[in-house]
Amino acid sequence: MSGAGDVEGTVTQANDARSRGSGARTPHTDKDKRRPIPAKGRNVAAQFAHAPQAASADVDTIHARLQSAILEHRLPPGTKLGEDRLADIFGVSRARVRQLLSRLHHEQLVDIFPQRGAFVACPTPEQARDVFEARRVIEPAIVRRLIEHLAPAKVRQLRAHLAKEVEARRLADARAVIRLSGEFHCLLAELAGNSAFVRSMRELSAITCLIISLYNAPTAESCREDEHACLVDAIERKDIALAQQVVLEHLAHIEGSLVLRDQEDAVDLERILGG
Repeated sequence: MSGAGDVEGTVTQANDARSRGSGARTPHTDKDKRRPIPAKGRNVAAQFAHAPQAASADVDTIHARLQSAILEHRLPPGTKLGEDRLADIFGVSRARVRQLLSRLHHEQLVDIFPQRGAFVACPTPEQARDVFEARRVIEPAIVRRLIEHLAPAKVRQLRAHLAKEVEARRLADARAVIRLSGEFHCLLAELAGNSAFVRSMRELSAITCLIISLYNAPTAESCREDEHACLVDAIERKDIALAQQVVLEHLAHIEGSLVLRDQEDAVDLERILGG
C-alpha cells in the first residue's frame, strides 16, 4: 500500500468544483478533542522552499504541492496551516489560500475549525476502522470489474507501476514508496473503468496515508513489498477469487500494522500513579 496511505493519488478537478462551496467544519466535540496531535509540528515553510512566489501562482499547482507534502508525511497530522504563512510562502492572496484549504478540507486532508484555523487532518481510530471497512467492501469489487474488463494494455500499466515501486524501494525513497503505494490502488480503480470507484479510492487512499502516519507501529511494515505483485499476477491470470483474497489479505496486513487506540487509552494514570 498504503498507507497514505491507501496513499496511497491525485484529486480530480471535479473534487475542486464541488469543494468551492464548502465551509468550515463544526466545532470539535469532546470525542474530537481526543485526537492524537503530534507533540512537535513541522516547519511548513521548509516543505515548500522552492514554491512559486508569483502572485499569479496557480491554485492547482499549490494544491498539488500541499497534497503531496501531506500524503508523503512531510506535513504530519496536526500541523497548523496558517493562512498568512501559506500566502507568504506561495505569494498569493489569503482569499486564494482559503479556496485551497476549502478544497483540501473537502478531500478530508485538512480540518478547519472556527477560531482555530486549518490543520492537517487527524483521523480518529474509529474513522480509521471505518476506512478499512469501506475498503474491504470496495476493493474486491474493483478487482472483479477490472478482471472482467481486462486488456493487455491494462496489465502493462500495472506492471509499469510495480517497476516504479521496486525502484523506489531500491533507492530507499520512503516518500515515493508511500505515494506509489496509494497510487497503485487508485490505478486499479481507474483501470476498472468505474468513475465512482475512482472517486472513492482517491479519497480512501488519501485518508489511509494520514492513518498510517498517525497509527503505524514503529517496527511494522504497513505495505508488504510482494503483495501488489501477487495481486497483479492474479489479475493477469483472470482469477477473480484469488485476486479478491489477495486484496483482502493485503488490507488486513495494513490494518494489522496499526496501533488503533484512543488517546485516553494510551496511558492509564490510575494504574501508574494509584496507591
